[in-house]
Amino acid sequence: MQELDPSYQQLFKTISAAASETNQNVYVIGGLVRDYYLDRIGMQQNYDIDLVTVGSGIKVAQAVAKKLKTKKVVTYRRFGTARVTYKNFVLEFVGARKESYRPDSRKPVVEDGTLEDDQFRRDFTINALSWSLNSEDYGQLNDPFDGIRDLKNRIIRTPVDPVRTFSDDPLRMMRAVRFASQLHFQIDPKTMEGIRKSAHRLEIISKERIIDELNKIVMSDLPSVGFRLLFETGLLEQFFPELCKLHGVEEVHGMRHKDNFWHTLKVLDNIAMVSDDLWLRWAAIMHDIAKPATKRFHPKHGWTFHGHDALGAQMVPKIFKRLGLPLDERMRYVKKLVQLHLRPIALVDEIVTDSAIRRLLFEAGDEIDDLMTLCRADITSKNDRKIKQFLRNFDHVEKRIEEVEKKDRIRNWKPPIDGNDIMHICGIGPGREIGRIKSAIEEAILSGAIPNTREAALEYLHAIKVSAQNGANPDSENGNHS
Repeated sequence: MQELDPSYQQLFKTISAAASETNQNVYVIGGLVRDYYLDRIGMQQNYDIDLVTVGSGIKVAQAVAKKLKTKKVVTYRRFGTARVTYKNFVLEFVGARKESYRPDSRKPVVEDGTLEDDQFRRDFTINALSWSLNSEDYGQLNDPFDGIRDLKNRIIRTPVDPVRTFSDDPLRMMRAVRFASQLHFQIDPKTMEGIRKSAHRLEIISKERIIDELNKIVMSDLPSVGFRLLFETGLLEQFFPELCKLHGVEEVHGMRHKDNFWHTLKVLDNIAMVSDDLWLRWAAIMHDIAKPATKRFHPKHGWTFHGHDALGAQMVPKIFKRLGLPLDERMRYVKKLVQLHLRPIALVDEIVTDSAIRRLLFEAGDEIDDLMTLCRADITSKNDRKIKQFLRNFDHVEKRIEEVEKKDRIRNWKPPIDGNDIMHICGIGPGREIGRIKSAIEEAILSGAIPNTREAALEYLHAIKVSAQNGANPDSENGNHS
């Protein structure tokens, strides 16, 4: 504690003085103390700080706010807690308590307690560490469960019987996995067994709390660590069975397919190495989600998963809704990448037509770069030579994309003429014919039959008009086959 930044030291002295005036003992507990011993704080100035007091958390919070001269105080009288915001600090005050959950309830039964009671109810030994801010033993570490030893050994362990800990609040099982994933810790064997026994209890936890922990796992440096633990403990099956169904390998006549669960986690790790974008990581998670439903065996060709891109895109909104993920442009972004993730792979031949590139650019739009990142991450093999060859092929495709985009400007392309132009030139009113003609012009540009300019589109439109007047099929003009 002595090596903390001076801003923390000054703040703690103020809290100590305020608590003394209320005749209550107060302690810093949880994340800040844990991260101090993990050397994860540094010069960070915007930490959320948990404080526990033997008595009223609200009373101490109000006294602290008065000394800090801040009016940013939010109280939760029902729970006896309060939050004080001061500069870049968020101080969470809670009275020491005993806490338990009924078997069928998400809401805890809370009683006043001692510091020891409060430490017993903490989720893990490394989060039960506390510092005294009281004058008689200021700065003293309270470590009743050998949390420092667990920090040194990089172990996640519950302070009491794991089943009891997880019965009190089943979300703690997700937190165990999240801490293991974020901190690169191992989960104690008894704690792991407790999670396996209690996994079904996750059903009483709201999807909002679950997805919050899951997204923190997704954003880990190596998210496969967390997903592996979720899978092995049975937690993943409770809320994301579609991902679990990717696991396993079938063999027929000596022909096997790869395990798509572990492949998906490898793709996710590959993305995590190059991007901190949560939704690109979710695209990696979802890209093969429909493979179990589309898996077929053909005697000559082996295992196939035809259409898993299209079906996977259809599954995205349903899974997002059930998990509590947003159903806005972020969902549509993931859906688009799942829909298109096979398209660049189909363009790895040396001869890639401008038309094929234009269509890809048109459909991907601003997501083309992320799509290519996902496709590169999707290259997983134990054969280094094969991976290098695929990457060289993608280098070629990306070069062709750059060339075509520079020449044709198709990315986020909008037709150079609109419905008003069509109605005016062709002398027709609103209706399906407008859409048909617009599609014909769009197809002509994408296929390369005409340049991507307003002048060329207008000329083509006049040709359509003349053909229609002469009774010909305008879609056959200029080799167009829309």
